[in-house]
Amino acid sequence: QVHLVESGGGLVQAGGSLRLSCAASGNIFSINAMGWYRQAPGNQRDLVAAITSGGSTNYTGSVKGRFFISRENGKNTVYLQMNSLKPADTAVYYCNLLVGQIPWGQGTQVTVSS
Repeated sequence: QVHLVESGGGLVQAGGSLRLSCAASGNIFSINAMGWYRQAPGNQRDLVAAITSGGSTNYTGSVKGRFFISRENGKNTVYLQMNSLKPADTAVYYCNLLVGQIPWGQGTQVTVSS
């Protein structure tokens, strides 16, 4: 079974940056579109950024121009560069396939203070 492990979260002031990483135990990235999702307390888990196997990207409106998703297929790793962070970005961040998700990892907490 493939496992996903997210890392890189932390506490940052508004306007700061973080880089999240998502590593998979198996080789699933090279043939699948991947997404970064986030879930704030009391909210559903939402997709914020996606990247296809060919490298095309898409973002939800609230993060467009601030977040950047990338992938390194040889390392089975997907990244999320987050810039100009806002308190509204505070959430647990997860990665998973864009379609046909596999069991979720533990996520990584991002907390943005004002």
